[in-house]
Amino acid sequence: MITARGRVALAAGATARWASRVTGRGAGAMIGGLVAMTLDKTVLRQLGADRRTVLVTGTNGKSTTTRMTAAALSSLGQVATNSEGANMDAGLVAALAVARDARLAALEVDEMHLPHVAEALDPCVMVLLNLSRDQLDRVGEINAIERTLRAGLARHPGAVVVANCDDVLMTSAAYDSPNVVWVAAGGGWAYDSVSCPRSGEVIVRESTHWYSTGTDFKRPTPHWWFDDDHIYGPDGLALPMTLSLPGAVNRGNAAQAVAAAVALGVDPASAVAAVSQVSEVAGRYRTVVLGEHIARVLLAKNPAGWQEALSMIDKHADGVVIAVNGQVPDGEDLSWLWDVRFEGLGQTDEPPAPTAENGKRNDTVVVAPGERGTDLAVRLTYAGIGHTLVHDTLRAIESCPPGHVEVIANYTAFLQLQRALGRQRD
Repeated sequence: MITARGRVALAAGATARWASRVTGRGAGAMIGGLVAMTLDKTVLRQLGADRRTVLVTGTNGKSTTTRMTAAALSSLGQVATNSEGANMDAGLVAALAVARDARLAALEVDEMHLPHVAEALDPCVMVLLNLSRDQLDRVGEINAIERTLRAGLARHPGAVVVANCDDVLMTSAAYDSPNVVWVAAGGGWAYDSVSCPRSGEVIVRESTHWYSTGTDFKRPTPHWWFDDDHIYGPDGLALPMTLSLPGAVNRGNAAQAVAAAVALGVDPASAVAAVSQVSEVAGRYRTVVLGEHIARVLLAKNPAGWQEALSMIDKHADGVVIAVNGQVPDGEDLSWLWDVRFEGLGQTDEPPAPTAENGKRNDTVVVAPGERGTDLAVRLTYAGIGHTLVHDTLRAIESCPPGHVEVIANYTAFLQLQRALGRQRD
């Protein structure tokens, strides 16, 4: 039940959202939510009442997993979701406000905000994806976030926690919760969990298993897992799963989305079918035609995300464009560039295929644009990767040979490219 004050706050927020859109200042999700929250500080709690809510958090994969979860839940009815990716309080208010009649919600939440958002929304399910270093100048040390999440989960013993048992830090956050669904969603980045977050002792890794030498803390047995062709679940469940999105990381995202939807009563086969249809997430993974180039756009925001994105690129692409900014939303400290393995980028281990021009295939052209393209160019030089420096991302794509171009951009560089592509369409 929305109070009279809450209705006034939401009306003012809707007006601000509309004004932002018609003046071309943005989608309006943040300003609309901020206005509503300024007028009524309890509006988030009011909007969350009487909904069955799934909260999705983690360093990487929030938007994709939330999009998949919303798709899977849609078989049960209308779903409120923050599809624009605004994952702090104001964005959540905006998402819930535009879907007031939806009894279901799938919301991505910034990992630092999850505890107090859970207090307001009393979620049925919380999905824990992964934790790794991200914007150290803003977020802080990752072990502190794990402890904050652990304390937040302890205040909601009735919620189902869908947690990635391949991620040491998220496993630690969920380990003491009474109702955990463990998913083997993958843990390709292990550099931020070499020591046990509970004892400080060494984490030993043996194939897919891991354990702490200091306590009885180890990888739980998963309830859900996947391979290249299927997803597996409780009671011998095995379903074919062919996704529209690339990479093993997205199969892990899909597995957690399916597990979350099933926890709310969705038929497993329907959930798998729904997540398999997701082909684009707020512009990520989209393919655009730009003159003689066909460009696929990927987003990467931190070392773990960059490593996953680099693993997805087509090694036979005619060009790879890597756009890096260093604005506040990106993190102004770009020292993490040295943690990403760019070595081997744009090269293939296969023997060169002959061409009409010179009888051999050249390696992929690599271009470094973005406001911090020079920083990236230095890193690529030390990695032994030949490249050119073209600060404008569209110009960088145009500088590649005609054909397929892979574009990887960090947060604000990605948004700038999306706006530039929108202007070209107009």
